[in-house]
Amino acid sequence: MILATETEGLSRLFDLDLQLLADTVLMIIAMFFLFMFASHFLFNPVRKMLADRQAKIKSELEQAAIDQKSAAETRVKYEEKLSQADKEAEAILADARKRGMENEARIVAEAREEAAKIVERAKVEAELEKQKMADEVKREMIAVASVMAAKIVQANIDTNAQHELIEETLKEIGDKTWQS
Repeated sequence: MILATETEGLSRLFDLDLQLLADTVLMIIAMFFLFMFASHFLFNPVRKMLADRQAKIKSELEQAAIDQKSAAETRVKYEEKLSQADKEAEAILADARKRGMENEARIVAEAREEAAKIVERAKVEAELEKQKMADEVKREMIAVASVMAAKIVQANIDTNAQHELIEETLKEIGDKTWQS
């Protein structure tokens, strides 16, 4: 009996009966539904979350690339503006130097004109003073001539001799006296 039961147990072990097959099929179906349930409620949200995260990282990388490109363009524009500002500053300095030189030349020219006017005025004043002195010398000569004429009249000299004497005196004193 022991042998029979053992033989029966062994034969059942390898013998596929209907109950074992039904249990196996039911287990496979249950595992399939369990996999479908887990896939739908667990794996799909995780896959969706991973896809969303991947899309977010991709968009952030694209945005970073755009920002980097924008920063490079801004840097180029900044450098261009900086070099342009340097050029403008140099142009302003050159213009200021040019205006300074023009002002200097204008001031020197005005000073020269003023000096020439002063010299001209001094010459005119000297000429006027010289003329004044000449007039004064002429007056004195006339006074001297009058005194001489009076003396001549007193000496009873004729009119021709008197004129001759005045002309001679004027010629002697003449232009040399008041021009020196």
